[in-house]
Amino acid sequence: MTAATAAGRPPDRSAPQRTNLEERLHVDTTSLWTVFGSEVLGTAILILLGVGVVANVALPKTFGNAGGWIVIIFGWGLAVFAGVYAAASSGAHLNPAVTVGLLVSGADEYAPGVAVTFGSTLVYFAAEFVGAFIGAVVAYLAYRQHYNDPEAAGTQLGTFATGPAIKSSVDNVITEAIGTFVLVYIILRFGDTPSEIGPLAVALLVVGIGASLGGPTGYAINPARDLSPRIAHAVLPIRGKGGSNWGYAWVPIVGPIIGAVLAGLLSHVSL
Repeated sequence: MTAATAAGRPPDRSAPQRTNLEERLHVDTTSLWTVFGSEVLGTAILILLGVGVVANVALPKTFGNAGGWIVIIFGWGLAVFAGVYAAASSGAHLNPAVTVGLLVSGADEYAPGVAVTFGSTLVYFAAEFVGAFIGAVVAYLAYRQHYNDPEAAGTQLGTFATGPAIKSSVDNVITEAIGTFVLVYIILRFGDTPSEIGPLAVALLVVGIGASLGGPTGYAINPARDLSPRIAHAVLPIRGKGGSNWGYAWVPIVGPIIGAVLAGLLSHVSL
């Protein structure tokens, strides 16, 4: 019932009426352009610094060569810290799994003033994947000479995308689902968006997940973090790069989505 009918007045039939589908699709295009730009920037910074730290450790003739796993996980944690700050205005999802977790949890907003709608969901997904691709390309530009060094042949993919230490599709999916569940569940329990629990808290959480659960798969815990850089690896003119291991590419997508859905479903359960 509208305010007009409640007051005993007939509704204004001259005004355009939205269908249910139109209501679900309706978005404020101005605010969503802001969301898109914010998420692209934040995710690009996340991936630039994340791919960058792996490149620094893995590629030959860098000052960080052979720095080890501890350097990588702290580098990724600080990458999250920077990305969350950069995308604070949009809630700093930076990760389709976070968006899925919020959607499944029944949240009304993705960020203050950004309602959960079909349109806004697509905007977040698009921005996260686009930003991740841009970040990977910029990281390549920063290390281009090292990527093209003959000694790097066959090692470049590992700087862009994840891969299993021991290949077992079921186990690899389970590992990714567990890691993503921890990430998304903690975010949902302590705030509707990552920025509400603080960039440092999210960064330390990512470091903890990497230290504890990153060994089997390299802890993608983010479909955009793996797929977009993998695409970048496939299209960039990197000498001696080898294949992009597309047979594994579904694992860092399916595992994190499963973990995010479970986190969203359990986020309101009181323990």
